[in-house]
Amino acid sequence: MRAIWTGAITFGLVNVPVKVYSATEDHDVALHQVHDADGGRIRYKRVCEIDGKTIPYEHIAKAYDDGERTVVLTPDDLASLPAERSREIDVVEFVPNDQLDPLMFDRSYYLEPDSKSLKAYALLRRTLEDSERTAIVNFALRQKTRLGALRVRGDVLVLQTLLWNDEVREASFPSLEDSPRITQRELDLSAALMESFAGDFEPEKFSDEYQDELRKLIEAKLEQGDTIDTAETFGEQEEKSSGGGEVIDLMEALQRSVERSRGSGGAKGSGGEKSAAKTSTAKKSAAAKSGAKSAKSATAKSTAKSSGSATAGKTAKTAAKKPA
Repeated sequence: MRAIWTGAITFGLVNVPVKVYSATEDHDVALHQVHDADGGRIRYKRVCEIDGKTIPYEHIAKAYDDGERTVVLTPDDLASLPAERSREIDVVEFVPNDQLDPLMFDRSYYLEPDSKSLKAYALLRRTLEDSERTAIVNFALRQKTRLGALRVRGDVLVLQTLLWNDEVREASFPSLEDSPRITQRELDLSAALMESFAGDFEPEKFSDEYQDELRKLIEAKLEQGDTIDTAETFGEQEEKSSGGGEVIDLMEALQRSVERSRGSGGAKGSGGEKSAAKTSTAKKSAAAKSGAKSAKSATAKSTAKSSGSATAGKTAKTAAKKPA
């Protein structure tokens, strides 16, 4: 990983120099646009609408247009802003961890301590852990003033940018104004159904199926070209029937779901079901192989025993025929 920003966490007179790294990355397969007739790459040019010329990046500036006038802002103009020049992650306050709404989280960054500030870094990390609080910070990054949450993840400090309050929309839907009556029986069935899917979150159990299938499709087309049979590549996908018409009644839907879950031995999500299926198949395969080996072994022993008996009989007959 490469540091994208360097600065210092400051609160009071305490200064903790850090390096900032992106904590996440995109795993999607990179695709580009082409002409479907000949596969030619489609490219976009930065053309000035006044002189029709293609403009290189170094001569492209940002501008604001109010409808009547245009104000051009050069990179030097933007770099001159006081907030952009600041290299500090300024702690504003420390708040309880549970007061942060996950809806406000945006991007995540790891903070690496500068080699000279390891003790100050460790002290801040330990203080946040013991107090069960998160530091709310202000800082400037990539020509934006940002609000952030500084918290602990294992042994590292994580900085998560937060959306500003006016960037989070209010969920105002007329349908939420109604308060439907929920019976205790419905609550019990819903709780039972939820319990059948209960488990500990293990992110490594889940994978991006679409991206996996896309990579498989690309590899197949590289090998077979346009003659690829997608049904053969991915297998025929049979649509599962629900066993009748659409279930409208909520109680009936809950009851059926709970019964189906109990019948399958309790579901643990799609990942758990797939894992259980693979394990079951593997066990059956192993049992079959073991049985086959046992059968072969028994046959071999029986053959050896019969062969031994036959040989012994022949020897005895031969001995009896020979004169003393």
